Amino acid sequence: MESMGKKKPRPRRSFTPEFKAEIVELCRRGDRSVGQIAKDFDLTETAVRDWVKQADVDAGERDGPTSSEREELAALRRENRRLREDVDILKRATAFFAKETR
Repeated sequence: MESMGKKKPRPRRSFTPEFKAEIVELCRRGDRSVGQIAKDFDLTETAVRDWVKQADVDAGERDGPTSSEREELAALRRENRRLREDVDILKRATAFFAKETR
């Protein structure tokens, strides 16, 4: 009974930078609202607004991290996580071998 009326979450989709740029350009023209463009292309309004905001940041019209800075930050965070895991493994191995030599 609980599941009645609840929608299934839509699977996460990915879009090319060219597609995003085209949507941003349509929004900037101003002949249709962001909501209408989102509806026409079966997108969420939030995603379209985020794309427009990120395009403004990348163009230097707004403060914030650019797309390339975001990509670099994500890569550094992944590397940092991997290095922390490596250190943790080495600590455990050191403790194991220290116990074995006693």
